[in-house]
Amino acid sequence: MDPKENIQVPILFSCYVTKSRSSEHLIAEHSICYIESGTLQFQLPDKKGTYQKGDIFFASRNQLAKTIKFPGNDGEFKSTVVFFEQNTLKDISLSRSILSTVNRASSSTVTAVSANRLMINYFKSLQAYQEEEVSASILKLKVEEGLLLLLNIHPELQEILFDFSEPGKIDLEKFMNMHFKYNVDLKRFAMLTGRSITTFKRDFEKIFQISPSRWLKRKRLEEAYYLIKEKGLKATEVYLEVGFEDLSHFSFAFKQNYGVSPSLIGA
Repeated sequence: MDPKENIQVPILFSCYVTKSRSSEHLIAEHSICYIESGTLQFQLPDKKGTYQKGDIFFASRNQLAKTIKFPGNDGEFKSTVVFFEQNTLKDISLSRSILSTVNRASSSTVTAVSANRLMINYFKSLQAYQEEEVSASILKLKVEEGLLLLLNIHPELQEILFDFSEPGKIDLEKFMNMHFKYNVDLKRFAMLTGRSITTFKRDFEKIFQISPSRWLKRKRLEEAYYLIKEKGLKATEVYLEVGFEDLSHFSFAFKQNYGVSPSLIGA
């Protein structure tokens, strides 16, 4: 699943023919994903999951994740994702009087959804919208249909789906030590820790005695050094894993910090 930072359409169809690591790590909206072919590996800071052809899973909003997509025997990875945007959920909450009674703004979850006949047929029905242009009102009805099917199977998700509160102020040091490998900007880190960007920077420097950007670079390079030196991995295997966008930038920063190319560390 591609976790999009700016959701523009409520239904996303994906198809890949090669191994692909997601470049976007913030799940901005609640969503359900159906794997049509291939395998998807999903990694959160504290758990991992693997979803295969025919699987469906739910992912809650405002969490960081990494995904790797593997093509199936047919040579393709295909998935369909339905996003439950906040405005849509608020409209449904009002029209159907569905509310959350428990504050779970800090709750992050990725959980398997029962792939019963109704859910499978629902996702198959969405294929018609892949090539045909339809109105926003029709797409909204399809999103609501998916939501009601999901709640019919997993009513406990109501507490998460209809909690519209934003993340509260949390332990900054603990959060950053768990999430430094995720390649998102400082504004996203600030939001996820319940702070404005100004407060985030102030609190960060008070705790770590260094600016966020410099700390992130140092931590990522330290992790990369460990993986190359102690685990025997190559630079091409670690630069994305630790939060760098491209290999050349990683290699330059690594040599600048350690005085030697990463390719020579494990030699």
